[in-house]
Amino acid sequence: MTNTEKRNVDLDEVAKFEALASRWWDTESEFKPLHDINPLRTQYINERSEGLQNKKVIDIGCGGGILSEAMAKLGAQVKGIDMGEAPLAVAKLHLEESKLDIDYEKITAEEISEREAGQYDVVTCLEMLEHVPDPSSVINACMKLVKPGGNVFFSTINRNPKSYLFAIIGAEYVLKMLPKGTHDYAKFIQPSELNNFARQAGLEVIHLTGMTYNPLTKVYKLNPKDVSVNYLMHTQKSTTP
Repeated sequence: MTNTEKRNVDLDEVAKFEALASRWWDTESEFKPLHDINPLRTQYINERSEGLQNKKVIDIGCGGGILSEAMAKLGAQVKGIDMGEAPLAVAKLHLEESKLDIDYEKITAEEISEREAGQYDVVTCLEMLEHVPDPSSVINACMKLVKPGGNVFFSTINRNPKSYLFAIIGAEYVLKMLPKGTHDYAKFIQPSELNNFARQAGLEVIHLTGMTYNPLTKVYKLNPKDVSVNYLMHTQKSTTP
């Protein structure tokens, strides 16, 4: 087994985002969808965590820091981790503009979970699980990182004909919202699969909601009744062993 396999890292996936890193904070770039959904994601996490103020948070797969900064603005003490050097460099550079205090580090979720187990009130892992070889390994690491009673949030893309049509054909080829090849349909994760991964890791699923996009109005909304494409899942670690 190679070191890359041991670290649960897909170098091709890392390279995709390395190549785009300089445009991470350009709201009209390939990252426009991330900027557009970020307020929804942040509000969801803040509300379901009963406020991020003074909470210790780790953002798994933080990229250029869009979510990390949004949570820091709400008063969270944020650490962001990623395996892409270029996105992390962009994230650190953007702190000069935002004047926020965020600790960024190049490390895997599995590695940091061994070092900082049980230290976080909130763990976020958004738009990341569909880019790693073994999502269950990342989910287990998230469970280790969070304190008993703490909250863990995941978001990913469902796997079905509609998600293929919307997330790949529509977003990458027709609307050109994302670069071609951003997503691999085979790596999409159905809610039932994510639910099972979470429960096997020792996390209780608390809530599930979809994130829907209207291509005519270009507006994203949270919709608990439609998890057919993008969705968010709120899980929680038990307070008892």
